[in-house]
Amino acid sequence: MQAVILAAGEGTRVRPLTKSRPKGLIPVANRPIIEYSIRALHKIGIREIIVVVGYRREQVTRFLNELDPDIKIVVQEKQLGTAHALKCAGPLVTGNFLLLPGDNYIDPVSVATIAKMENAMLVKDHPSPSNFGVVLIRNGFVTAIVEKPEHSPSFTVSTGIFSLTPDVFRYIRSNDLTETISCMIADGVKIQAVSAEDWQDALHPWDLIRMNERLLCGIVPEKNGAIHKSALLQGSVCIGKGVTIGPYTVITGPVVIGRDSLIGAHCCIMPNTSIGARGKIEPFCYIGNALLMDDVTLGSHSRVTDSVIGEGTRLADHTGIGSRNSVIDVDGCLVKAAFGAIIGDQVSAAAFSTIRGSIIGNGVTIGHEQRDLSGVTIPDNTLVI
Repeated sequence: MQAVILAAGEGTRVRPLTKSRPKGLIPVANRPIIEYSIRALHKIGIREIIVVVGYRREQVTRFLNELDPDIKIVVQEKQLGTAHALKCAGPLVTGNFLLLPGDNYIDPVSVATIAKMENAMLVKDHPSPSNFGVVLIRNGFVTAIVEKPEHSPSFTVSTGIFSLTPDVFRYIRSNDLTETISCMIADGVKIQAVSAEDWQDALHPWDLIRMNERLLCGIVPEKNGAIHKSALLQGSVCIGKGVTIGPYTVITGPVVIGRDSLIGAHCCIMPNTSIGARGKIEPFCYIGNALLMDDVTLGSHSRVTDSVIGEGTRLADHTGIGSRNSVIDVDGCLVKAAFGAIIGDQVSAAAFSTIRGSIIGNGVTIGHEQRDLSGVTIPDNTLVI
């Protein structure tokens, strides 16, 4: 059986984190999101994988070639929609296949279940169904898909994961995959609704915090590098090669720390935290429920919780980041959310900065000490003085 993974989109609602990478390459629990889909397919024995790339395709192609050089890559020259992306893969499809988004997590058990079926859709109940395609079901079959309704008739949504036959290509009449599936249903094709065991999507950047928490549950404990004898590690902790853990530091898993990172003395790394490669956490820092990408530096006596910190960001000493209820403008819609900070790549913040419930774009410089940034959105490359 084949699998087609759609990884051509940017993920605009997850900005600023997708400015320099597509959503599928955002590292969650220190692995790009798309890698989880590929691992799930490999686990159930599916090796013939086609990936449709588009936005920043060179990055995706390079990663896929390093991960599995046998993956076939198809380019969607213009990001016109999911059905168009699937159509691009059509010439390589030879039989029944699985269709998956490249920026969601799905567990291998659910993939194995739907792979045994013909013309099926994985569905899952969601507390905010209006952000997805809402699925109406009768007697185990999909009767309709309502795309992002203002008043949802159901809590059941499509995960975007399907088991399909090549006949689906006859029904592609627009660039929208939901319309394609709706055309199949209208033509009498039976689409089975299969409930997913576990599915995670990051619709907004703060959703990555929850996804990180979920995926850290599956890490394999590993201790590499130089760990001071007075440091205390408890729970599931994965420490990469070349890592240094300073004296009297306490790490409570699940936690993953990338290779060549330096964790200073008297730090406290709490559960549901991932720190990327070459991170530098100076002494007396507290981090919990947070996702730090590669090359992040956190100055001494700092506290970071409920946040996503982009690659190469440097936060000076005595930085305080904590959760706050905020209202964020997303594509003209106001969305309520509670988080600490979403910080893009290559951000620099002066000492004693306080950030709560804020989104800070790529390349921002916060140049004034004791700056309080609460409930704000700062565009890319802004100088805050």
